[in-house]
Amino acid sequence: MITLDGIMQAPGGPDEDTSGGFRYGGWTAPYGDEAYGKVLEKQLWTNPADYLLGRKTFEIFANYWPEHADLWPGINDGTKYVMSKTMKNSDWKNSVFLNSLADIKKLKNSTGSDIQVHGSGKLIQLLLNNDLVDELWLKIHPVTLGQGKKLFDHGTIPAVFTLIESSVTPSGVIMANYERAGKVKTGTAGP
Repeated sequence: MITLDGIMQAPGGPDEDTSGGFRYGGWTAPYGDEAYGKVLEKQLWTNPADYLLGRKTFEIFANYWPEHADLWPGINDGTKYVMSKTMKNSDWKNSVFLNSLADIKKLKNSTGSDIQVHGSGKLIQLLLNNDLVDELWLKIHPVTLGQGKKLFDHGTIPAVFTLIESSVTPSGVIMANYERAGKVKTGTAGP
């Protein structure tokens, strides 16, 4: 979930992530509609997955999802891989803690369920910088915030993606799924 200016911080609520004085938490709320819900349902409910999360996102999820699994079937059953230098365990079942890029690369090269990343801005920057992103599922909201944590900030390498699926909700959210498609090619524009 991102804004037109690439902000991804605290889409779910006012108290989700106020770091840096961010005061727009919950900015996605006005854009939820039936079409939005159907895309989320397809992505989250019909694609069994495991999850790779940064520590802050994991803490937010662990405080909510164990008691609200009816809203996201499978979240409690999937393995939650947590990238953290400080956290080593959790009561949330199926939680595994990683502490290095090498751990992530090993996980990516293993067999098993797809691995989804939700939130986790610093982790996404690490993945993008090391060419470890196969797909992007973007929900681009028609709002600019001017400040906050950005999806594409530091560490993004030049890369090409192919649009594999898209739709626009009645509230103007562009739902776009991109798949990694190689290296950037350049040329001269014009006739």
